Amino acid sequence: MAEAARRIDLIDVNPRFVMAEAVALNNRFRGVDTADMLRAVLTERLVGKAAVVSSFGAESAVLLHLVASIDPTVPVLLLDTLKLFPETLAYRDTLVARLGLTDVRSLRPDPTALAAKDATDLRWSYDPDGCCEIRKVEPLARGLEGFDASITGRKGFQSATRTGLPRFEVEDGRMKVNPLASWTKTDLDGYFAAHDLPRHPLEAEGYLSIGCAPCTSVVKPGEDPRAGRWRGWDKVECGIHSDVPTENDPIF
Repeated sequence: MAEAARRIDLIDVNPRFVMAEAVALNNRFRGVDTADMLRAVLTERLVGKAAVVSSFGAESAVLLHLVASIDPTVPVLLLDTLKLFPETLAYRDTLVARLGLTDVRSLRPDPTALAAKDATDLRWSYDPDGCCEIRKVEPLARGLEGFDASITGRKGFQSATRTGLPRFEVEDGRMKVNPLASWTKTDLDGYFAAHDLPRHPLEAEGYLSIGCAPCTSVVKPGEDPRAGRWRGWDKVECGIHSDVPTENDPIF
């Protein structure tokens, strides 16, 4: 009960946006080039004060480059769970320097929560949902306070649970923008090549979706790019994103 109350406290009780506004934005930008859409969103402040939520993972450079090309001062939030690969933290530093990002914030879990709920640092091994709640969900909720919208790097092709991802959706009263929703792996590779962007050092080793070190494994041939996350568990998301709407949903 206390856990549920804590989660409610982290949700803004005064919604900034409603679904009808996401529908309107999806309609306005239907067929519009991603860079043009993102430029309008940021320069016209169509979703208010926005922050990018980035894992600094295998494909993160594309969204970060798009945003930095428009406004490098846009805040970028990294969930530093204290269990990230050292290569990810090094890659963050590489991209910050390369793209000129000026406001990258590391969101870490609350030390009191860690001491009370994960004193052994092993919760990931028996309760990955609980671990993600402490190390990702709660820190992001705090980090997004004061922002009207988040911008994510999710793509529809990444897994079956992300198929049909819309560009705009509303979650807990905030607008969530998914600029790369319809991009394919070919699109991403082409963008990396066109802009000579550095790759995450673990991608060459077969890590196609990179999260916390204990819960990330190499993706096997023919698997979804996110198949290496939480392998062996009935879990496909960390909890910071809601389920993707179906194509019959009015958000489209």
